[in-house]
Amino acid sequence: MRTLAVVAVLGLGLAACSSQGGAQQEQGGGGGGTGGAVDTERFTIAMVTHEQPGDTFWDRIRAGAEDAAAAHNVELRYSNGAQAPEQATLVQNAIDSQVDGLAVTLAQVEQVGPAAKAAADAGIPVVAFNAGKDEYERFGAEMYFGSDETIAGQAAGQRLADDGAQKVLCVVQEQGHVALEARCAGVAATFPSTENIYVQGTDLPSVRSTIGAKLQEDPAITHVIALGAPFALTALESVADAGSQARVATFDLNVDAARAIQEGRILFAVDQQPYVQGYMSVASLWLNLTNGNDLGGGGPVLTGPSFVDSTNIDQIVDYAQNNTR
Repeated sequence: MRTLAVVAVLGLGLAACSSQGGAQQEQGGGGGGTGGAVDTERFTIAMVTHEQPGDTFWDRIRAGAEDAAAAHNVELRYSNGAQAPEQATLVQNAIDSQVDGLAVTLAQVEQVGPAAKAAADAGIPVVAFNAGKDEYERFGAEMYFGSDETIAGQAAGQRLADDGAQKVLCVVQEQGHVALEARCAGVAATFPSTENIYVQGTDLPSVRSTIGAKLQEDPAITHVIALGAPFALTALESVADAGSQARVATFDLNVDAARAIQEGRILFAVDQQPYVQGYMSVASLWLNLTNGNDLGGGGPVLTGPSFVDSTNIDQIVDYAQNNTR
Protein backbone atom coordinates (compact mmCIF):
# COMPACT_ATOMS: atom_id res chain seq x y z
CA MET A 1 0.00 0.00 0.00
CA ARG A 2 1.27 3.46 -0.88
CA THR A 3 1.65 6.08 1.79
CA LEU A 4 1.12 9.82 1.87
CA ALA A 5 4.47 10.26 0.07
CA VAL A 6 2.43 10.07 -3.13
CA VAL A 7 1.43 13.67 -2.43
CA ALA A 8 4.80 14.73 -3.83
CA VAL A 9 4.10 12.83 -7.04
CA LEU A 10 0.80 14.60 -7.45
CA GLY A 11 2.53 17.94 -6.88
CA LEU A 12 0.05 19.01 -4.23
CA GLY A 13 0.34 22.47 -2.75
CA LEU A 14 -1.64 22.06 0.45
CA ALA A 15 -2.76 25.65 0.69
CA ALA A 16 -4.96 26.86 3.51
CA CYS A 17 -8.60 27.51 2.77
CA SER A 18 -11.87 28.08 4.58
CA SER A 19 -15.06 26.25 3.71
CA GLN A 20 -18.73 26.35 4.49
CA GLY A 21 -19.88 23.40 6.59
CA GLY A 22 -23.15 21.54 6.96
CA ALA A 23 -25.12 19.38 4.59
CA GLN A 24 -25.30 20.95 1.15
CA GLN A 25 -26.83 19.23 -1.85
CA GLU A 26 -25.69 19.45 -5.48
CA GLN A 27 -23.45 22.50 -5.23
CA GLY A 28 -20.92 23.36 -7.90
CA GLY A 29 -17.97 25.68 -8.06
CA GLY A 30 -14.27 25.82 -8.70
CA GLY A 31 -13.31 26.23 -5.05
CA GLY A 32 -11.22 28.98 -3.52
CA GLY A 33 -12.61 31.62 -5.86
CA THR A 34 -9.47 31.66 -8.02
CA GLY A 35 -11.18 30.62 -11.24
CA GLY A 36 -8.44 28.08 -11.96
CA ALA A 37 -4.68 28.38 -11.70
CA VAL A 38 -3.73 26.44 -14.84
CA ASP A 39 -4.44 27.00 -18.52
CA THR A 40 -5.93 23.60 -19.36
CA GLU A 41 -9.24 22.27 -20.57
CA ARG A 42 -11.88 22.68 -17.89
CA PHE A 43 -13.27 19.38 -16.62
CA THR A 44 -16.22 18.67 -14.34
CA ILE A 45 -15.67 16.36 -11.38
CA ALA A 46 -18.48 15.22 -9.09
CA MET A 47 -17.83 14.44 -5.45
CA VAL A 48 -20.52 12.49 -3.58
CA THR A 49 -20.18 11.92 0.17
CA HIS A 50 -22.15 10.53 3.10
CA GLU A 51 -21.81 13.79 5.05
CA GLN A 52 -24.30 14.16 7.88
CA PRO A 53 -25.63 17.60 8.87
CA GLY A 54 -23.47 19.33 11.47
CA ASP A 55 -20.42 17.05 11.16
CA THR A 56 -17.49 19.46 10.77
CA PHE A 57 -15.23 16.65 9.53
CA TRP A 58 -16.55 17.21 6.02
CA ASP A 59 -15.47 20.85 5.98
CA ARG A 60 -11.91 19.58 5.58
CA ILE A 61 -12.77 17.10 2.84
CA ARG A 62 -14.51 19.82 0.93
CA ALA A 63 -11.79 22.41 1.53
CA GLY A 64 -9.20 20.06 0.05
CA ALA A 65 -11.39 19.24 -2.95
CA GLU A 66 -12.13 22.92 -3.59
CA ASP A 67 -8.46 23.88 -3.38
CA ALA A 68 -7.55 21.15 -5.87
CA ALA A 69 -10.38 22.26 -8.17
CA ALA A 70 -9.19 25.86 -8.05
CA ALA A 71 -5.59 24.87 -8.70
CA HIS A 72 -6.45 22.67 -11.68
CA ASN A 73 -9.26 24.57 -13.42
CA VAL A 74 -11.89 22.00 -12.42
CA GLU A 75 -15.60 22.57 -11.92
CA LEU A 76 -16.30 20.70 -8.69
CA ARG A 77 -19.86 19.49 -8.07
CA TYR A 78 -20.05 18.51 -4.42
CA SER A 79 -23.16 16.78 -3.10
CA ASN A 80 -23.99 14.69 -0.07
CA GLY A 81 -26.67 12.47 1.37
CA ALA A 82 -26.85 11.04 4.88
CA GLN A 83 -28.65 7.90 3.66
CA ALA A 84 -27.33 5.35 1.18
CA PRO A 85 -30.26 5.64 -1.29
CA GLU A 86 -29.68 9.41 -1.49
CA GLN A 87 -25.99 8.86 -2.21
CA ALA A 88 -26.75 6.32 -4.93
CA THR A 89 -29.19 8.78 -6.52
CA LEU A 90 -26.58 11.56 -6.43
CA VAL A 91 -24.08 9.27 -8.17
CA GLN A 92 -26.69 8.47 -10.83
CA ASN A 93 -27.34 12.21 -11.24
CA ALA A 94 -23.63 12.69 -11.88
CA ILE A 95 -23.69 9.94 -14.51
CA ASP A 96 -26.75 11.48 -16.18
CA SER A 97 -25.09 14.90 -16.31
CA GLN A 98 -22.06 13.33 -17.99
CA VAL A 99 -19.39 14.50 -15.56
CA ASP A 100 -15.78 13.84 -16.51
CA GLY A 101 -14.78 12.19 -13.22
CA LEU A 102 -16.32 10.94 -9.97
CA ALA A 103 -14.99 10.80 -6.41
CA VAL A 104 -17.25 8.94 -3.99
CA THR A 105 -17.30 7.63 -0.43
CA LEU A 106 -18.38 4.02 0.05
CA ALA A 107 -19.51 3.96 3.67
CA GLN A 108 -22.60 1.96 2.73
CA VAL A 109 -20.74 0.03 0.11
CA GLU A 110 -23.38 -2.53 -0.89
CA GLN A 111 -25.94 0.21 -1.55
CA VAL A 112 -23.72 2.88 -3.13
CA GLY A 113 -21.16 0.61 -4.78
CA PRO A 114 -23.41 -0.48 -7.68
CA ALA A 115 -23.99 3.16 -8.61
CA ALA A 116 -20.23 3.76 -8.61
CA LYS A 117 -19.82 0.68 -10.80
CA ALA A 118 -22.42 2.09 -13.21
CA ALA A 119 -20.33 5.26 -13.49
CA ALA A 120 -17.20 3.26 -14.24
CA ASP A 121 -19.09 1.16 -16.79
CA ALA A 122 -20.19 4.39 -18.46
CA GLY A 123 -16.54 5.33 -18.99
CA ILE A 124 -16.28 7.83 -16.13
CA PRO A 125 -13.03 7.47 -14.13
CA VAL A 126 -13.92 6.80 -10.49
CA VAL A 127 -11.92 7.09 -7.28
CA ALA A 128 -13.14 6.22 -3.79
CA PHE A 129 -12.04 7.98 -0.64
CA ASN A 130 -12.63 8.05 3.11
CA ALA A 131 -14.61 4.78 3.27
CA GLY A 132 -14.53 1.57 1.26
CA LYS A 133 -10.81 0.70 1.27
CA ASP A 134 -11.39 -3.04 1.09
CA GLU A 135 -14.17 -2.93 -1.51
CA TYR A 136 -13.46 -0.05 -3.90
CA GLU A 137 -11.99 -2.17 -6.71
CA ARG A 138 -15.01 -4.47 -6.73
CA PHE A 139 -17.18 -1.51 -7.69
CA GLY A 140 -15.05 -0.05 -10.45
CA ALA A 141 -13.12 2.59 -8.51
CA GLU A 142 -9.50 2.72 -9.63
CA MET A 143 -8.00 4.25 -6.50
CA TYR A 144 -8.72 4.81 -2.81
CA PHE A 145 -7.52 7.68 -0.63
CA GLY A 146 -8.01 7.30 3.11
CA SER A 147 -7.04 5.50 6.25
CA ASP A 148 -6.97 1.82 7.12
CA GLU A 149 -9.52 2.11 9.90
CA THR A 150 -8.70 -1.26 11.45
CA ILE A 151 -5.03 -0.31 11.80
CA ALA A 152 -6.03 3.13 13.09
CA GLY A 153 -8.28 1.53 15.69
CA GLN A 154 -5.55 -0.85 16.79
CA ALA A 155 -3.13 2.04 17.22
CA ALA A 156 -5.72 3.96 19.25
CA GLY A 157 -6.37 0.93 21.47
CA GLN A 158 -2.67 0.66 22.22
CA ARG A 159 -2.54 4.36 23.08
CA LEU A 160 -5.43 3.91 25.49
CA ALA A 161 -3.71 0.93 27.10
CA ASP A 162 -0.54 2.99 27.49
CA ASP A 163 -2.61 5.68 29.22
CA GLY A 164 -3.70 3.14 31.84
CA ALA A 165 -7.22 2.48 30.60
CA GLN A 166 -9.25 -0.11 32.48
CA LYS A 167 -12.42 -0.06 30.39
CA VAL A 168 -13.09 1.85 27.17
CA LEU A 169 -16.41 3.02 25.76
CA CYS A 170 -16.33 3.35 21.95
CA VAL A 171 -19.05 5.71 20.69
CA VAL A 172 -20.47 4.83 17.25
CA GLN A 173 -22.56 7.65 15.77
CA GLU A 174 -23.89 5.74 12.74
CA GLN A 175 -24.68 2.05 13.08
CA GLY A 176 -23.71 -0.06 10.07
CA HIS A 177 -21.08 2.40 8.79
CA VAL A 178 -18.24 0.06 7.82
CA ALA A 179 -15.39 2.45 8.64
CA LEU A 180 -16.79 3.33 12.07
CA GLU A 181 -17.36 -0.31 12.96
CA ALA A 182 -13.80 -1.09 11.86
CA ARG A 183 -12.43 1.61 14.15
CA CYS A 184 -14.08 0.19 17.25
CA ALA A 185 -13.16 -3.36 16.24
CA GLY A 186 -9.56 -2.22 15.91
CA VAL A 187 -9.63 -0.60 19.36
CA ALA A 188 -11.02 -3.83 20.84
CA ALA A 189 -8.34 -5.88 19.09
CA THR A 190 -5.57 -4.21 21.07
CA PHE A 191 -7.64 -3.29 24.14
CA PRO A 192 -10.20 -6.09 24.65
CA SER A 193 -11.99 -4.37 27.52
CA THR A 194 -13.85 -2.15 25.04
CA GLU A 195 -17.61 -1.78 24.78
CA ASN A 196 -19.45 -0.15 21.89
CA ILE A 197 -22.34 2.23 22.42
CA TYR A 198 -24.54 3.33 19.51
CA VAL A 199 -25.87 6.88 19.39
CA GLN A 200 -27.81 8.98 16.90
CA GLY A 201 -25.11 11.22 15.48
CA THR A 202 -27.52 13.79 14.05
CA ASP A 203 -28.93 14.51 17.54
CA LEU A 204 -26.13 15.78 19.79
CA PRO A 205 -28.35 16.34 22.88
CA SER A 206 -29.35 12.68 22.62
CA VAL A 207 -25.69 11.70 22.20
CA ARG A 208 -24.83 13.65 25.34
CA SER A 209 -27.55 12.05 27.45
CA THR A 210 -26.90 8.52 26.15
CA ILE A 211 -23.19 8.64 26.95
CA GLY A 212 -23.86 10.32 30.29
CA ALA A 213 -26.34 7.63 31.30
CA LYS A 214 -23.86 4.90 30.38
CA LEU A 215 -21.11 6.51 32.44
CA GLN A 216 -23.42 6.74 35.44
CA GLU A 217 -24.48 3.13 34.97
CA ASP A 218 -20.91 1.82 34.65
CA PRO A 219 -18.33 3.67 36.77
CA ALA A 220 -15.67 1.15 35.65
CA ILE A 221 -15.34 3.08 32.36
CA THR A 222 -12.07 5.01 32.49
CA HIS A 223 -11.87 6.19 28.87
CA VAL A 224 -14.31 7.24 26.16
CA ILE A 225 -13.20 7.22 22.53
CA ALA A 226 -15.38 9.02 20.02
CA LEU A 227 -15.27 8.44 16.27
CA GLY A 228 -15.60 12.09 15.31
CA ALA A 229 -14.57 15.42 16.83
CA PRO A 230 -18.09 16.80 17.48
CA PHE A 231 -18.93 13.64 19.42
CA ALA A 232 -15.75 13.89 21.48
CA LEU A 233 -16.69 17.42 22.47
CA THR A 234 -20.16 16.19 23.38
CA ALA A 235 -18.61 13.32 25.37
CA LEU A 236 -16.72 15.89 27.46
CA GLU A 237 -20.10 17.31 28.46
CA SER A 238 -21.38 13.80 29.22
CA VAL A 239 -18.40 13.14 31.49
CA ALA A 240 -19.11 16.33 33.40
CA ASP A 241 -22.84 15.55 33.60
CA ALA A 242 -22.12 12.10 35.05
CA GLY A 243 -19.49 13.28 37.51
CA SER A 244 -17.15 10.78 35.87
CA GLN A 245 -13.36 10.87 35.78
CA ALA A 246 -13.23 9.20 32.36
CA ARG A 247 -10.73 10.60 29.88
CA VAL A 248 -11.82 11.37 26.32
CA ALA A 249 -9.98 10.60 23.07
CA THR A 250 -11.21 10.83 19.51
CA PHE A 251 -10.80 10.00 15.88
CA ASP A 252 -10.68 13.00 13.55
CA LEU A 253 -10.14 16.63 14.33
CA ASN A 254 -11.73 20.07 14.15
CA VAL A 255 -10.64 23.40 15.55
CA ASP A 256 -12.54 22.99 18.83
CA ALA A 257 -11.16 19.51 19.38
CA ALA A 258 -7.67 20.81 18.58
CA ARG A 259 -8.05 23.46 21.26
CA ALA A 260 -9.35 20.84 23.69
CA ILE A 261 -6.21 18.77 23.06
CA GLN A 262 -4.08 21.88 23.59
CA GLU A 263 -5.89 22.49 26.88
CA GLY A 264 -5.47 18.87 28.00
CA ARG A 265 -9.18 18.08 27.96
CA ILE A 266 -8.93 15.58 25.06
CA LEU A 267 -6.16 13.01 25.26
CA PHE A 268 -5.45 12.63 21.52
CA ALA A 269 -7.01 12.57 18.07
CA VAL A 270 -6.41 9.94 15.41
CA ASP A 271 -6.22 12.09 12.29
CA GLN A 272 -6.88 10.59 8.85
CA GLN A 273 -6.09 13.98 7.24
CA PRO A 274 -9.38 14.54 5.38
CA TYR A 275 -8.15 17.69 3.61
CA VAL A 276 -5.59 15.53 1.84
CA GLN A 277 -8.25 12.96 0.91
CA GLY A 278 -10.37 15.63 -0.77
CA TYR A 279 -7.41 17.24 -2.53
CA MET A 280 -5.89 14.00 -3.81
CA SER A 281 -9.21 12.66 -5.07
CA VAL A 282 -9.73 15.67 -7.32
CA ALA A 283 -6.07 16.07 -8.30
CA SER A 284 -5.67 12.41 -9.28
CA LEU A 285 -8.75 12.53 -11.51
CA TRP A 286 -7.46 15.73 -13.12
CA LEU A 287 -4.10 14.07 -13.83
CA ASN A 288 -5.89 11.11 -15.38
CA LEU A 289 -8.05 13.36 -17.55
CA THR A 290 -5.29 15.75 -18.66
CA ASN A 291 -2.21 13.55 -18.71
CA GLY A 292 -3.44 9.96 -18.93
CA ASN A 293 -1.96 9.07 -15.56
CA ASP A 294 -2.92 5.64 -14.26
CA LEU A 295 -5.20 5.90 -11.25
CA GLY A 296 -4.64 2.32 -10.17
CA GLY A 297 -1.67 0.13 -9.43
CA GLY A 298 0.10 -0.32 -6.13
CA GLY A 299 -2.95 -0.42 -3.91
CA PRO A 300 -4.73 2.28 -1.90
CA VAL A 301 -3.05 5.51 -0.81
CA LEU A 302 -3.16 5.82 2.97
CA THR A 303 -3.53 9.29 4.48
CA GLY A 304 -3.43 8.11 8.10
CA PRO A 305 -3.47 7.37 10.92
CA SER A 306 -1.58 10.40 12.18
CA PHE A 307 -1.77 11.10 15.91
CA VAL A 308 -2.38 14.60 17.24
CA ASP A 309 -1.60 15.02 20.93
CA SER A 310 0.19 17.28 23.39
CA THR A 311 3.52 16.75 21.61
CA ASN A 312 2.51 18.31 18.29
CA ILE A 313 -0.75 20.18 18.87
CA ASP A 314 0.85 23.64 19.05
CA GLN A 315 1.89 23.49 15.40
CA ILE A 316 -1.26 21.73 14.20
CA VAL A 317 -3.84 23.98 15.87
CA ASP A 318 -3.11 26.77 13.37
CA TYR A 319 -3.77 24.40 10.49
CA ALA A 320 -7.02 23.34 12.14
CA GLN A 321 -8.07 26.99 12.26
CA ASN A 322 -7.29 27.21 8.53
CA ASN A 323 -9.57 24.23 7.90
CA THR A 324 -6.78 22.02 6.54
CA ARG A 325 -6.33 19.68 9.54
